[in-house]
This record gives sequence, C-alpha cells and structure tokens, in this order.
Amino acid sequence: MANTPQSKKRARQNERRNAVNKARRSRIRTYLRKVEEAIASGDKDAAQTALKNAQPELMRGVTKGVFHKNTASRKVSRLSARVKALS
Repeated sequence: MANTPQSKKRARQNERRNAVNKARRSRIRTYLRKVEEAIASGDKDAAQTALKNAQPELMRGVTKGVFHKNTASRKVSRLSARVKALS
C-alpha cells in the first residue's frame, strides 16, 4: 500500500489514467468491431466507411499511449487488406 504522500498521489493519478485509457481502448475496439461486422456482412461500402472512421481513432490511441505504433499499423493494414478483398 502507498505510504508516502508522493506514492499516494501517484496511486490517485494511476487510477484516473487507468479509467481514461480503459474508455479509450473500449472506444477503439467498438470502431474495430464495426469494421469487422461490415466485412462479415459483405458490404464493401460500409466496410470502407467504417475503416475510414476507425483509422484515425486507432492512431489517436497511439499518440495517447494506449497502443504501440506498430500494433495500430498492423491492425489497419490487415483490415484494409480484408476490405480490399471484398470486391
């Protein structure tokens, strides 16, 4: 357990950051799920639109430190390949 004032403050900050990061991760997963659902339904236009909306959200996650840059790039790359293969 945190004893010093510094470590108590750190614990409070970590709780707040954890909540923010959890919300951000959840939001990104929702965008990714929309792309997956559009791909599964076979609707290319909807899939392209969903991917276009998901991409900046994923990259925002990178700048905020939720995801690693390569992880986000890999996800975007694989999704775009799957959307392209729909035709």
